[in-house]
Amino acid sequence: MPTEDEPGPPAPQGEQEGWTVPKPEHIPAPTYQPAVMALGIAFVLFGLLTSFAFSVVGLVLFAIALALWIGDLVNGN
Repeated sequence: MPTEDEPGPPAPQGEQEGWTVPKPEHIPAPTYQPAVMALGIAFVLFGLLTSFAFSVVGLVLFAIALALWIGDLVNGN
């Protein structure tokens, strides 16, 4: 199997010389974790202006989203 530095397999017959078949790209599945993390940050900042309770909720949302997002990246999902 070719590595990232090596070209893919040769193009099928009838294609231009020197062309190769492109490698399939792996696109990660969509996830809600970045949006939930941004919401958590917004709650923390809003809590700094209003009530400590908003900051606590924001920190909890941020921590959960970060843990789930890192878990997805580590597990390759």
